Amino acid sequence: MPCHLLPVDSPQIPAQPYAEQRMPEAQPIPFAALHLVHAAMRRDLARLPNALRLLQPEDEAGARALQGHWDFMTAMLTCHHEQQDTRLWPMLRRFAPELRLLLNWLEADHHNLDHSFTRVTTLVRIATRDPASAWPVAYAVEELAARVETHLRIEERQLLPRMAGVFPAGSRIGTLPELLDLLRAADGPASSDALVWLLDGVDEAHVELLLADCDDTVARHWPHWRDTYARCSAQLWGPGRS
Repeated sequence: MPCHLLPVDSPQIPAQPYAEQRMPEAQPIPFAALHLVHAAMRRDLARLPNALRLLQPEDEAGARALQGHWDFMTAMLTCHHEQQDTRLWPMLRRFAPELRLLLNWLEADHHNLDHSFTRVTTLVRIATRDPASAWPVAYAVEELAARVETHLRIEERQLLPRMAGVFPAGSRIGTLPELLDLLRAADGPASSDALVWLLDGVDEAHVELLLADCDDTVARHWPHWRDTYARCSAQLWGPGRS
């Protein structure tokens, strides 16, 4: 007879004198995708200026990597704005009409930011072809980062707290799986590229929590995607700094 079918005494659990000192488990973040996009934009807009200033004339691979990453960031921002303007804002206007003036301002500012990114894209293209011009372009990126920061703070302080009262707990709105599905349906960045970019620098406990909310394919391929991203981003920021 298998031993687990035999009657046994209840196990005695030893006392845990330091249990009260255990760190709390990571908790799900409401509207995680919105927070992740904001954090990733802040992170890379902060480190791109220095990468531009360090670009050497003979470093063609580094220049291509910088240009490609800037184009990827711009595409992610465009998808993020489209998700908000066409999917999220209309629902909020319907269920929280008191937010309409704020939403109108945010949507208008999305268009302003998109134009600013287009202008800086032209400058980054010039800098990656002629690193001697990289310093003024780095300043332009820093100015753009300040504008983006203002927009993100308004969303985070004035809008996100109100959204918690509109969408019930457990809603798919603003989650990472929803964003990945939208990217798969759109003609934009690959969802695998977006995922590793969004989770760059996130602590492992929250990474596991976020991946657990995704489908099996994402969880299965995550180690390969993460390692590939680490190799590619080392070309941008240097080994160990991705």
